[in-house]
Amino acid sequence: MVYQFFPIVTIGLMPTPRTSGTALPLYLQISEALTREIAAGRLADGERLAPERQLAQTYGTTVRTLRKALSELEKQGMLERIQGSGNYIRTTQTLPSVYSMFRLELPNGGGLPTADVLSVTECDKPADLPQFGTSAQATRIRRLRYLDSTIIAVEEIWLDAGAGRVDVTQLSDSLYRYYRLQLGFWISRAEDRVSLAPVPDWAPALFTKPPGTTVGYIERLSWAQDLAPVEFSRTWFDTEKALYVQRLT
Repeated sequence: MVYQFFPIVTIGLMPTPRTSGTALPLYLQISEALTREIAAGRLADGERLAPERQLAQTYGTTVRTLRKALSELEKQGMLERIQGSGNYIRTTQTLPSVYSMFRLELPNGGGLPTADVLSVTECDKPADLPQFGTSAQATRIRRLRYLDSTIIAVEEIWLDAGAGRVDVTQLSDSLYRYYRLQLGFWISRAEDRVSLAPVPDWAPALFTKPPGTTVGYIERLSWAQDLAPVEFSRTWFDTEKALYVQRLT
């Protein structure tokens, strides 16, 4: 079974949140954007954020939604809210994040990951994939990836059919969050292999490099609660637009 989608062009400059059907809730988009800014060192420990009304204007949202995002950061220990003074960054050794396993960043750090779904296909696993899961079938998801408003990658995700059936109407920018909320499992660890490879022939014209061009390449096996990996993915990224970053703490 094949579902085809026309890619949605992201308009405007981030950090303006996305409002498409695949986007995370606005408050999570804002908290994730701030988390990645902290992880990249662009927001330092003890730094005071801009006033809430100004921040809400920056993110194109209401003060109420912004405060919900800040409450998320506060619950995670990344923000201290001092009455009459402001909101202050508090860095921790580990930064909990929806995108904690997303390793691509803008050259100057950070950037909120978003995605346009290109197609979702239920099919047999091709012979060129490594072994993963328990089924001979899988769901293949192809996406165009952004950091803020910048197109940075195309990716192909293969989810083992034994993990559950993908509902295309419920997919969100974060597949790992979708797995947890809709399929009842979570990705606990992943193994990345980074190299170079040519852009695949299915890449859309919106991607920054034409098919056949050599770009950065990531192969990933992801594990949930079972011994065997449940997902395999491959990502082709433009090294002029994004960098692969792995932080050790």
